[in-house]
Amino acid sequence: MATSSTVGIDDFSTYLPQLYLPIERLAEKRNIPYSKLKDGLGLEQMALADAREDTATMAANAVLDLMHKNDLDPCTVGRIYLGTESALDGAKPTATYVLDMLTDHFADAYGPNCFLHCDVVDLTFACIGGVDALQNCLEWAAAKDNRVGIVVTSDSAKYEMGSTGEYTQGAGAVAMLVRQSPRLLAIDADFGVATRPAHDFFKPKRKVSKREILQEVINLLPDLSAEDYQLDELEEKLTNGLTTNGILDCNEKFLTLHKDTPVFDGPYSNEAYQARIREALIDYRRRHGLQAGTLQTDYAALAFHLPYAYQARRMFSEIFMEELKATRQWESFIDQNDLNVPCADDYNDREQYLTKCSEFLRAVTKTEDYRRFVDSHLAPGDWASSRVGNLYSASVFLSLMAILEAGYHSDEELAGKDLLVFAYGSGSKAKVFGATVQEGWREVVAGFDLQLRLNNRQEIDYDTYEQLHRCSLRDNVTEHEQGTFFLADVHDRRDGTEGVRHYGYAANILA
Repeated sequence: MATSSTVGIDDFSTYLPQLYLPIERLAEKRNIPYSKLKDGLGLEQMALADAREDTATMAANAVLDLMHKNDLDPCTVGRIYLGTESALDGAKPTATYVLDMLTDHFADAYGPNCFLHCDVVDLTFACIGGVDALQNCLEWAAAKDNRVGIVVTSDSAKYEMGSTGEYTQGAGAVAMLVRQSPRLLAIDADFGVATRPAHDFFKPKRKVSKREILQEVINLLPDLSAEDYQLDELEEKLTNGLTTNGILDCNEKFLTLHKDTPVFDGPYSNEAYQARIREALIDYRRRHGLQAGTLQTDYAALAFHLPYAYQARRMFSEIFMEELKATRQWESFIDQNDLNVPCADDYNDREQYLTKCSEFLRAVTKTEDYRRFVDSHLAPGDWASSRVGNLYSASVFLSLMAILEAGYHSDEELAGKDLLVFAYGSGSKAKVFGATVQEGWREVVAGFDLQLRLNNRQEIDYDTYEQLHRCSLRDNVTEHEQGTFFLADVHDRRDGTEGVRHYGYAANILA
């Protein structure tokens, strides 16, 4: 287990957008019973980035809060590593925009070069990129005394309207201070890992021909055909043109399109999640010489990546079963709960057998023993997710913050206790690592204000949500919060400045 002499997380800060949509409003519009989403998935509210917020502003706001809370000199920060799958550019790291905002903010006090020697980079592996960034910075901080690094995770989880992922959407950022002898969490040096390539969730570069685009536009016009518009001639001009000032004249027959919304297979992703975290747990135990059967006794709580709040509750039943088997409690458990374990020999059809296994594991989650396990080890880490939705790379760290703040408000003594963290990223990879709560944890957690932040947001209606989703609003729904960064403009001229982003800061008065 980790000790106070190891590296770890000294403090957390979070930035949550000021806007949220009650899941009940979305359920009404989609004709979904609200009880199915609330009681089945744990969904209550969806955090939404405003029109002038993006991955960079949320990350910068989380880092700014972290630096102010800890009175950090920018010149001493050696790294700001960003975990995200919502990058703003295909080449220029979003972390450079974060650094730009922070440099402008601190320049008067520390000079324009205050972050000149700070290393920044984006790390992307779906929802686990932030954990990769953390592991990297932990090793860097451990290599030399007095190194100070910041890991920040920032994402907007966006799905197509009407899709099965829509009600899990969310947005926000979590930043963490990484250094030796941390006040909050000492992190194990050796992470368990499991990686297996999968197409459970991804955001491909879509290849679309110019002819398809022209045809689709022409089809929208009444009583006209492609022949009326001489489609072949139009396509030939677009392909062979030498100028590149327009959208279609790129000298290629095809355009590459990127969408923020993913291609995904929900059931397959759940299977990958379940398999990878189990495999990563096995690897973690192997690396540390640990045996199965100790999750409930050795760890005060478990933190998870949560695509929806109750994901861990629904996905952990197989590991729970293996824990009971390891402690020789399995037979008595199935007898007490009158459960019939499926046997493969009883089924000629493998699919039917797998269906019965799934039904059996669901039955396990309905037992009193499992519910007690949920209350003691899983629920402390999923309450915040119910009120914000999926934060992608930031989700697992929000779960950690939720555990610590729940312990703080319940006067639980967590000092010296171990937490176990289960991270997952589609594609697919899982990592498992341990964290030991330090003696000074309570003073640090007092500054989280997670519940306070959640309670001080603005509710929006469905129509406003749809406008935000369609990106049809130019200005914020709410005023810029004092002391925060915001997106000022994005250059749209078809020249060498196309796509350049500029940011502002709402200082003493609301902008």
